[in-house]
Amino acid sequence: MKKRLPPLNWLRSFEASARHLNFTLAASELHMTQAAVSQQIKGLETKLGCALFKRLPRGLELTDAGRAYIPGVRESIEKLALVTDEVFGKERSHTLTVRVNLVFFNTWLAPRLADFRNQYPDIDLRFTSNIWVAGTDKEADAEICYGKGQWTNCFSDRLTWDRLIPVCSPTLLDGQLPPADPSELSNYTLLHVIGYEEGWGFWLNQLGYYNIDPSQGIHFDSLMTGMEMAAQGHGVALSRTSLAANMLENGRLIAPFEQTVSTVESFYLTTPKDKPIRAHVDAFRQWIIDQAQQASPGQV
Repeated sequence: MKKRLPPLNWLRSFEASARHLNFTLAASELHMTQAAVSQQIKGLETKLGCALFKRLPRGLELTDAGRAYIPGVRESIEKLALVTDEVFGKERSHTLTVRVNLVFFNTWLAPRLADFRNQYPDIDLRFTSNIWVAGTDKEADAEICYGKGQWTNCFSDRLTWDRLIPVCSPTLLDGQLPPADPSELSNYTLLHVIGYEEGWGFWLNQLGYYNIDPSQGIHFDSLMTGMEMAAQGHGVALSRTSLAANMLENGRLIAPFEQTVSTVESFYLTTPKDKPIRAHVDAFRQWIIDQAQQASPGQV
């Protein structure tokens, strides 16, 4: 026989007491007296037929039953708060915050955002850069990261299936022509991006060009900067096919070789596992996955 749900106030008192392991601190948070919180916990324990806390001289300790019960109670309260915010807190709930890799935003996401804004005009957008910022942005609803998709605290949806592609200007500085073959790269300035595992050394080794020094050249902390320097004729950059597509199409960059190398790393949309996905976040997730599928048919 199913038990009837306990009163919400009892569950809120239990959740706060479990977080603080102290009835007095829980009462202060809930704007109640300590006696009222203690009474509600006793009522909850009586209704459930078991103790949820061990009363200790200097605080509380969850019993086995309390530890088993608290995750479901906490998740239910959070979901109730979220749906209340979705329905009644429109100004707050319709702001989407995405932390994003700068080059991905400029070359891949920005050209597509008009479509999202046309489909979801009521969702306000806020983007922050994640370049060389440790940890995660607690205010972000989602983040676009580059890696192998193995983030333990996040769900991840793959957005790109790239190949490493050398790119340069149609004419380099001092009138130098683009290289005709990878073996000529020792005569050109290599443009590097710090932080990517799959750089020039990886590309050259994969294709068997072991006699070329992969470390010479200029180093940058952003692929966007490296690609711009390549477009201005300073050397040859190693880009990703998804990120170079627009600059190749408009002719600012060319791909001097046919040889490309598959990447292990990719761009992913990540969402935290520790909080429910709101409706406007899920709308963005479904939209960007659809955009990725259109960009790479048959991959998603």
